[in-house]
Amino acid sequence: MTTGAGDAVTPSPRTVIEATLPLRGEVGLDLVYGTANAVGLQDQPVRLAIRRMVAAGELVQDGRGRGGSLRLTAAGRERIDRDRLALRLARAHDVGAAPWDGAWRLLAVSAEESARSVRDALRRDLVAAGAAAVSTGLYASPHDLTPLLDATDRRHLVLATAGHLDVRGTTEPLALAERLWPAAPVDRAYDVLADVLDRPPAQDPLVQQVRLADALERAVRGDPLLPLELRPDPWRPAQLRRRWYAAWASLADRLGERALHRDWLGT
Repeated sequence: MTTGAGDAVTPSPRTVIEATLPLRGEVGLDLVYGTANAVGLQDQPVRLAIRRMVAAGELVQDGRGRGGSLRLTAAGRERIDRDRLALRLARAHDVGAAPWDGAWRLLAVSAEESARSVRDALRRDLVAAGAAAVSTGLYASPHDLTPLLDATDRRHLVLATAGHLDVRGTTEPLALAERLWPAAPVDRAYDVLADVLDRPPAQDPLVQQVRLADALERAVRGDPLLPLELRPDPWRPAQLRRRWYAAWASLADRLGERALHRDWLGT
């Protein structure tokens, strides 16, 4: 990430790569590098990001240079699908399509002590998915998080659902949410999204789409995406996301077939 006084954040190379990738089929590297150059990235960091994603088993590269192409592997599609599930959950909350059912989902890590690396990785994955630790090895969420976890993670979990949760004397749902997922740092993380939305848009709508994609990713990265019933009303992140949806849809309409392959809204 690069910034300057009064300048917009330069999107990460990975954001640009993922923004141009279709879930099925391939994309020419000329489009990937051209889009990256348009948002202020040089070829070298993009090339390094591609190598890392290929090494991680997320991408396959055919050919070299701008004449080559990229396509997602099954593992790459699965990871992007999980990311988009979280964004679709936020969208459902924001349009009132997924009210909280009042149930808490409890997830206990059951990996044996000898499998410490597995256990530690699973705990990190649970926190990244939005769960909060309520005791040693026990996590809570108002959501069913299993679709956001891979099959290996799910094999090491014991799951339960509770209508009542008491965390060291706190039982009221809104107070529990504030205790386990404090609102202030989540709200601050959306400053980057507010900045992009409040700035005059880039003249090139494709560049603006990349900036919007990057800003939303940065904002949502640490957001547990709680149901709105568990956040203060009004909730600024939800208001900003609604502005993002409108801006994104407008750009997609303008770009038509040139629009980035970002099926974030499930449409």
